[in-house]
Amino acid sequence: MRRYFLHLAYNGTRYHGWQIQPNGISVQETLQNGLSTLLRHNVEVVGAGRTDAGVHARMMVAHFDAEGVDCPQLAYKLNKILPPDISVFRVEPVADSLHARFSATSRTYHYYIHTHKSPFLNAYSWQVYGQLDFRRMNEAAQTLMEYRDFTSFSKVNTDTKTNDCTITQAFWEETEPGVWRFTVTANRFLRNMVRAIVGTLIEVGRGRLTVEGFRRVIEQKDRCKAGESVPGKALFLVDVTY
Repeated sequence: MRRYFLHLAYNGTRYHGWQIQPNGISVQETLQNGLSTLLRHNVEVVGAGRTDAGVHARMMVAHFDAEGVDCPQLAYKLNKILPPDISVFRVEPVADSLHARFSATSRTYHYYIHTHKSPFLNAYSWQVYGQLDFRRMNEAAQTLMEYRDFTSFSKVNTDTKTNDCTITQAFWEETEPGVWRFTVTANRFLRNMVRAIVGTLIEVGRGRLTVEGFRRVIEQKDRCKAGESVPGKALFLVDVTY
């Protein structure tokens, strides 16, 4: 058996996240079914991360084990049988020691918000009402690089052994008038972490929380102290590095 990496993208709107769920369709299950059909044996797929319900990926990496795979042909056939909201870029053989999740050294996410009503942005961006102070939001975002324990931004009762992460970049930028993108890169992310960070930064932008208050939220290590979890529809996994 050889190990293969599969590079793909998906629109997460109609999925209950990446990971297989007992009561809803997932990207992982859909991909496994496609691979198992084409390779004629049960295939288990492991992803670089576990995106939540409604979250998208412009770049996801997954691995599977199989024998005698014609990589270009498999990618072509997968794209023929997978639904339109999942696209495979390529399949490639890798060293057996490589693991899509544990060998990854960083992941990058984008979150989009817009501050004006638009019928064309709502599907993949979250409309935020009122004025936001993005200078203050960026000032607060920079403090994320000074911390490791992000319990305050983690979904409670998860199976993770540690809430330590190393964030290497976090910033807001205006991509077009009234449309802003938050970029954050880390070695790993906790469940719901990016959406909780964005929700708390929005509180800073609205003037409800100071930059020092944002620091205290992190230091208190209490999810109840952080802001709301913003909608998943505006969150994209955009890069995974090894």
